[in-house]
Amino acid sequence: MLKRTLDFSHQLLKDSITIGETVVDATCGNGNDTLVLSQLVGEEGFVLSFDIQTKAIKNTKQLLEENKCSNVSLINDTHAKVDEYLNEKNISKIGGAIFNLGYLPRSDKKIVTKGESTIAAIQNALNYLKKNGLIVIVVYHGHYGGKEERDQILEYVIQLDQKEYNVLKYGFINQKNAPPFILAIENKL
Repeated sequence: MLKRTLDFSHQLLKDSITIGETVVDATCGNGNDTLVLSQLVGEEGFVLSFDIQTKAIKNTKQLLEENKCSNVSLINDTHAKVDEYLNEKNISKIGGAIFNLGYLPRSDKKIVTKGESTIAAIQNALNYLKKNGLIVIVVYHGHYGGKEERDQILEYVIQLDQKEYNVLKYGFINQKNAPPFILAIENKL
């Protein structure tokens, strides 16, 4: 059976992340990806979870408390600064990262991720990504500004050197209303 986009993104992470690693949720939103990452790395691991919206940080904090997860650092800042936080915590490698682009569900649809900051965050995360580690990007592009961000990110990942990275695109092509798709970047080195 074909997996839905979010289910497949989580499966990719499950297949590549191991207990004890540090991982990144670049857009914590309502906390679902942060919770998955927290469980994947276990108590020995660590999650850096970013969002520019205070509401997203609060939502994620509540979900983590309900699930008794204490291995997460919630960061109310842009994901473009991921390298600063990794350096601050003296982390040299990450096991993986996930991005859910677009806007926070049930929130202000005018506050959206932007291509420039997302690409900066991807570039920064790639510098820390372990061999065979994955950066998973769920691209929602059916909103205002979404097509521009989609095109910028596709242009960026297409030019990644195939000797260093594998880049996968996964999505349903017969669904209406700009269905989301996944980009997964695997570090080969």
